[in-house]
Amino acid sequence: MSTYRCTTAQAVVRYLSNQFIHVDGEEVPLFPGVFGIFGHGNVTCIGEALESVQDVLPTWRGQNEQSMAFAAAGFAKARLRQQIMVVTASIGPGTTNLLTAAGVAHVSRLPFLMICGDAFARRHPDPVMQQIEHFNDPTQTVNDAFKAVTRYWDRITWPEQILSSLPQAVATMLDPGDCGPAFIGLCQDVQEMAYDYPEAFFTRRVHAIPRPRPDHQLLQQAAELLSQAKRPLIISGGGVRYSRAEAELEAFAHTCGIPVVETIAGKGTFTHDHPLNIGPVGILGSTSANALAAKADVVIAIGTRLMDFVTGSWTVFAADARFIALNAARFDANKHLSLPLVADAREGIRELHAALKDYRAEAGWLQSGQTAFAAWNQLIAEKQQRTATGDAPSYAQVVGVVNERAAAEDYVITAAGGLPGELVKGWKVKNPGTFDCEFGFSCMGYEISAGWGVAMMEQPRDVFVLIGDGTYMMMNSDVYSSVLSGHKMILLVCDNGGYAVINRLQNAKGGASFNNLLKDCRVTEPFHVDFVAHAQSMGALARKVSSLDELSDAIDWAKSNDRTTVICIDTHPHQWTPGDAWWDVGVPEVSARESVNQARREHEAGRKKQRIGI
Repeated sequence: MSTYRCTTAQAVVRYLSNQFIHVDGEEVPLFPGVFGIFGHGNVTCIGEALESVQDVLPTWRGQNEQSMAFAAAGFAKARLRQQIMVVTASIGPGTTNLLTAAGVAHVSRLPFLMICGDAFARRHPDPVMQQIEHFNDPTQTVNDAFKAVTRYWDRITWPEQILSSLPQAVATMLDPGDCGPAFIGLCQDVQEMAYDYPEAFFTRRVHAIPRPRPDHQLLQQAAELLSQAKRPLIISGGGVRYSRAEAELEAFAHTCGIPVVETIAGKGTFTHDHPLNIGPVGILGSTSANALAAKADVVIAIGTRLMDFVTGSWTVFAADARFIALNAARFDANKHLSLPLVADAREGIRELHAALKDYRAEAGWLQSGQTAFAAWNQLIAEKQQRTATGDAPSYAQVVGVVNERAAAEDYVITAAGGLPGELVKGWKVKNPGTFDCEFGFSCMGYEISAGWGVAMMEQPRDVFVLIGDGTYMMMNSDVYSSVLSGHKMILLVCDNGGYAVINRLQNAKGGASFNNLLKDCRVTEPFHVDFVAHAQSMGALARKVSSLDELSDAIDWAKSNDRTTVICIDTHPHQWTPGDAWWDVGVPEVSARESVNQARREHEAGRKKQRIGI
């Protein structure tokens, strides 16, 4: 057997450099790059190995480990999980900075590979700097914390262990059912060890993402259930996009006359004006989609994990509605007493469509949804209409202007705060697959970093990132990263004086405004940051605008620029696009505030409408 002698770290890097995948008919690297911040736990060995292959596996240096991993997650989502970025960090705080981003990727089923330093396997120098000691378990390090937020986890304590571990990590990240982040901890002394690895381990390999088919017996049961439905409804989730199943879904829904509503992750399956699209469903949804959900007798949930913002905490659907869940993940397919079809979305839709033969939904059902969606669109148009009231513009108006100026191919990103609701409700997708609202983990700080990651795809389009002032203050350093690397994005900062949307929830449940808007915090004076000056200090172009007309002009200016551009606009902290779905959150059972007691009574009434299920 032919062997190749190298260190463990060098072997890891050589293996990753030889993994490929077909994307749109082109053979491309499975791992197109690495985000890295070096410390003593990864610089001398992993860093040495990466430096030698930078022409085929480029390393990009971010400013924070968490933000680098956000960039990796954003890249994976935009790439439809077909390519995987690597993130490397040292030990201790460098590694734990990755935890939040791993949580985002785990919840949203996004792959990226973390390769991090670990304590010494031989323990000779223990305790080393940044090593957390557990007195009753010397094998435990901070890396064990990642077991809760990864799909695959391993600690390498002998060089030969990577021979089995790395292929398993890759298989997990490419599996449509198990997809998520993978973590490899490399003990510092093991990184340096040389080993005679089989040459076959480094053979060039071209991967394919598997497409599991549904069980025949369950497929027939699903077809029989659906054939009896008068008012069926399809929920299109992120899994439809990752499976590239848009055409199959369109054919299925069109032939059978079934209206389609979208989840947050599924938004962009169809263009906004597609005749089958009835709008987003749930708490951030449209009145049109929620109205149909309340009347549907059979719901086909495709590629969605049915989170509470989709189901309205399980109050959106009729109590006697039946569910068919088509999902690559067994766990998701078996939720809420659904009839489970564990399958790839594209293949599952094809086979369910074929099994239905000549079925068609009740006459007028799809048209009723289209009529309701037209009324919803009229409401959105009214909310986005430019007015001359003298007040700061609303989020809805800002979203309308950006949407108007953005090209069909441009990509938009948002996450936590008030903007997700406004974009999910009011953004009109002009081209499928151009919308990213990270709301699975609802993670502040994702947006700018994800924008950097998406811009790395270097496609002929602009990447728009919409955030509030609170999120900008939480994580903004990748404005600088994008300037350094030459990956342009357009960042719009909506300054409404703090965490306005959570203040809205606080008030809606009877609470006093407290610790959210700057004016309600323990501050000597609610000072507003000069975001323009801050962005310029990091090398970005920046401008503040004071009206919607100025915003429109600024967007055109930003699109003409050759580097990251930041636009700031003051926005109204109390004007929101309405929603009609209920959300289950904790409301105090007793309180000295009568407004809270009243909110509790209303909340108890809402809980009585929840479907009972698992």
